[in-house]
Amino acid sequence: MTSIDRFFDQYYLRRPVNATFTGVHAYDDQLPDWSLAGLAALDDEMRALGDDLATEFPTPASASAFRNSPDLLDAELARSFLEIQRAENASLHGPRGNPSLWTGEAIFSIVSLMIRDFAPVEERIARAEARLGRISNFLRDKSANMTLEPNTTLDSRRPLPKAWADKARRECEGAIVLLTEGITRWIAEGQLGDRDVFRLHDAAANARTAFRMFEKRLGLHPAAPDGAMACGPELYDLLLARGHHCTRSRADLLAEAKDRFAAERAQLDAMARDAAGSWENVQAQLAAAHPSPDEYLASFHETWNACHERATEANAVSWPEWPIRYVPFPERTAKAAPFLYYLYYRSPAPFDAYTTYDYVVPPLPTTPEAAEQHLRVWNNSTIKLNHVVHHGAVGHHVQNWHAYYQQRSRAGKVAAVDCASRIGMFSGGTMAEGWACYATQLMEELGFLTPLERVAEQHSRVRFLARAIVDIELHQGTMAFEDAVRFYTDNVGMSADAARGEAVKNSMFPCTAIMYWLGTQGILDLREEMKRREGPRFSLRRFHGELLGYGAIPAPLVARMMTQQAPLSGQ
Repeated sequence: MTSIDRFFDQYYLRRPVNATFTGVHAYDDQLPDWSLAGLAALDDEMRALGDDLATEFPTPASASAFRNSPDLLDAELARSFLEIQRAENASLHGPRGNPSLWTGEAIFSIVSLMIRDFAPVEERIARAEARLGRISNFLRDKSANMTLEPNTTLDSRRPLPKAWADKARRECEGAIVLLTEGITRWIAEGQLGDRDVFRLHDAAANARTAFRMFEKRLGLHPAAPDGAMACGPELYDLLLARGHHCTRSRADLLAEAKDRFAAERAQLDAMARDAAGSWENVQAQLAAAHPSPDEYLASFHETWNACHERATEANAVSWPEWPIRYVPFPERTAKAAPFLYYLYYRSPAPFDAYTTYDYVVPPLPTTPEAAEQHLRVWNNSTIKLNHVVHHGAVGHHVQNWHAYYQQRSRAGKVAAVDCASRIGMFSGGTMAEGWACYATQLMEELGFLTPLERVAEQHSRVRFLARAIVDIELHQGTMAFEDAVRFYTDNVGMSADAARGEAVKNSMFPCTAIMYWLGTQGILDLREEMKRREGPRFSLRRFHGELLGYGAIPAPLVARMMTQQAPLSGQ
C-alpha cells in the first residue's frame, strides 16, 4: 500500500460525511471526531502522512512531470491538502473556531442520507438513526472547543464573530425543521416496523434537543471584533500557494483584479445603456421575460436541450450521455432548505451509480401572486445562465463527468464534490468554478445568449472580480467587514441582505471567493497561449478535453502542466 492509498483511507475515515457525499459508504453511521483530542490526533496523523508522501513521491522540478505520473500528481495534491487542513485546524476559521462548520456537518450528515437513493430507504434510515444518536456528543465537543483554553469551564467562552454565530443559529433552526416534519415525511417513504419508527423519532428528538442547546450556547458567547473574521496574510498566502497552486502574490492579484474590475464595470455600464438604457432597466426586462406557470419545469429541460445542441453543433466539448432531470425539492427537505447550505445542483457522488441525475428547484407557489413573484426571480435568464449553462449542463455537470471518469488523478475525481459546507478538497475550486464560469462565457461566444443575457453575463464578471477584491482585502486586513458589504451594494448593485450574506461567506472561507476569477481567467489565458502555440492546428474540443481530463485540480497547476516542457536529460 502506497502513502497515497493511506492518504485516501485516512481522508474517508476521518471525514465520514465527505465520504457519504463521495459515494464511499463504509462510514455512513459516523460523524468526524472534532474534539480537542480528536483534532490533535488528526493533526499528528496528517503530519506523518505528509512526511511519508514527501519521502515516497518527492516534488519534481517541473510541473510537466505530473502529466505522465498520476501518483506524483496525487501525492502533491495530497500534501497540499494536509498542509491546508493543519493550518486551518490551528486557526479560528476551522473546527476550533467556526460554529457553522459544526452545524453544517451535523445537519448534512443526515441530509446526505435523505436525498440520494444509493441504498434502500430502510438501510439509509438505519444509518441516519446512528448519526442522529451521535449529534449530541458531537455538538458538545464544539462547546468545549469554544472555551478560551482547553482546561477552562464553559463559562469562559471564546468571543465569536456575531455574523458566524448568527449563521450557525439559523442553521440550528433549519435542523429542527428537518428533524420534525422532514423526518416524518422520510419515514413515510420506508416500510418500517413500529419499533424502528419509534427509535428514529426518539433519535431525532434527542438531536433536536442538542441543536436547541447548541443554539442557546452560541447566544452566550461575547461578540468578537469584526477583525477576527480576517484569517491574516500568512494563512491566506498558504491557501493561495498550496491550495490553488498559484505562483502570483496577493498584491499582484489584487492590483490586476482592481484594474479588471474598473474596466469590466465600465463595459457593463456601456452594454446596459446600449441594450436598455441602464442596468436597472436590463434587470426589469429580464425579470419580465419568464416562463408561464404551466411551462415552469419544462423550460429548464428545453433550455438544457438547446444548450446541448448548440455546444454539440460547435464541436466545442465532449458532452457525455449523462442527462439531468429538473424536479421540485423533495418534500422531506423542502421546508428546511431555506435555512441551510442547500444546493440546487449538488455534484453527483463519483462512486455511486447514475443514469439520470436530479437537479432540484423550488416548487412553484400555489397562489397566482406568489407564483408571479417566483417566476420573476426564476426568469428565462436565470434558468439559462445559472441553472442550465453554469450548473446543470456544460458547466459543472459536464466537468464533473470528466473528473469522475478520467484516470489521471484520484484527487481530481473527488476534490470538487459538494459536501456539508464546501467542496471536499480546497484544491478543486479553481477548476470547478473556473470552468463553470468559463463555460457561460463560452456559450456567449457560441451565440447562445440574447443581448440582455449578455449584459447579465457581463454583470457576473463584475461580481466575480468584486469577490476577488473583497476576499483579498478582507483577509489581509485592508478592508473592514462593513466596508465589504458596502463595496458589494455600491459597486455591484447587490441588495443589503445579499451583500451581507456574501461578505459573511467571504469571511468564513478565506481564499475561496477568488477562485471564480482566478480559475476563469486562468482557463482563458491558457486557451490563448495554446492557440498561439498551435496556430491552425488548435482545436477547441481537444483543448477542453485535455483541460477537463485532469479532473478538479488547480487551474494554475494544469496551465503549467500543459505549457511547461520536461527538463532535458542531465539537467
